[in-house]
Amino acid sequence: MKNLLKMLLGFTVFCLSAIPSFAYPDVDSTYWAFPQINELTEKGVIIGYPDGTFKPDENVTRAEFAAMAIRALGQEHTKVIQPVHFSDVDETHWAYSDIQKALYFDLVSCDKAGDLFRPEDSVSRGESITVAVNALTTETISAAKAKEVLGTKYKDAGIVPDSFLIPVGKAEILNMIVVAPTANGKSIEATRPATRAEVATILYNMMEQAKLNPNAKLAEAMRKKTGDGFVIEEATVQGSVGTIPAGTFVPIKLNSYVSSQTTQGGVMYTAYVPQNYVTKDHYILLRQGAALKGQVLDVRPGQYFVRNGVLVLKNALVTTDNDQTAALSGLSEIRKDRNWWMKFVRWAFKGEKLEVPANGDAYMKLLQPVKVDLTNGWIYE
Repeated sequence: MKNLLKMLLGFTVFCLSAIPSFAYPDVDSTYWAFPQINELTEKGVIIGYPDGTFKPDENVTRAEFAAMAIRALGQEHTKVIQPVHFSDVDETHWAYSDIQKALYFDLVSCDKAGDLFRPEDSVSRGESITVAVNALTTETISAAKAKEVLGTKYKDAGIVPDSFLIPVGKAEILNMIVVAPTANGKSIEATRPATRAEVATILYNMMEQAKLNPNAKLAEAMRKKTGDGFVIEEATVQGSVGTIPAGTFVPIKLNSYVSSQTTQGGVMYTAYVPQNYVTKDHYILLRQGAALKGQVLDVRPGQYFVRNGVLVLKNALVTTDNDQTAALSGLSEIRKDRNWWMKFVRWAFKGEKLEVPANGDAYMKLLQPVKVDLTNGWIYE
């Protein structure tokens, strides 16, 4: 009887694990854009509504589309130095940063300061296709060529607005145009608002093409950055992510004097990374100058005939040149190198006194692995 119950339990678990799990109740595996919606949801590019649905036939605003496009390209952590100002999108707008990044990467254009972005307008199919094509390095084609490649397939090719014509022609050459199977015939419908399902598919196609032929700015942003510095032999690289394993010792410099004789336990300290931490292939993991912050964990003064001094610092945070403050857990046990005789003398007669001057060197042992995006230095938490 016990074995039978085990068999039934095992069969039940197998059946439950075999049932496919869908991200949204209104987008199942038979839906025409399911693979793209599922993929972009897993990557955090798109999200559903509070009630758990996706609403694939709803429209997408221009602000929402800019944010989705930046996340699809993996550039949400890019820092824009010189923003361009739209008269209807100021720094308080939720998508301000994403819109600035879309401008920087040439996904959208702004002819002059003060132009309207129209963030709450629905993004059209023509606009969404244009943004996707702008993310790429493509061959130059003429308006006549665009009409030629579109005219043989789409019944409304002759009425595509001039502003969309060449990008849509390029999209057709790259097989990026999305036409839902429920559509009435093959039409581009460039001026119609794009649905959420169409946007997901367009963004997915853009992601795949950008892996091969990104535009110049994206290519630079997507390149793993290299440089010289302190080589961490144990660091690993998988794709664009580098990992410094726990237990690694890295050099740091303290900003202020600390001593086993005068420093109080529990006080905060600051330090910085004295040189780039790099992989053996010289991919930069953490840049020189990154600020460290922590607390003096254990301090005991060295005393004659009693004990050697103890000075232990526990790091908690790092602030990178991206202005990102992330957790970085590590221990610095301050020690001095002595030969065997001096070690005996210090142990038996004259307790060791420990100190590090301002801008002095120490080594920190990482207590947790640190994962870094090698293209932009962003630390994953």
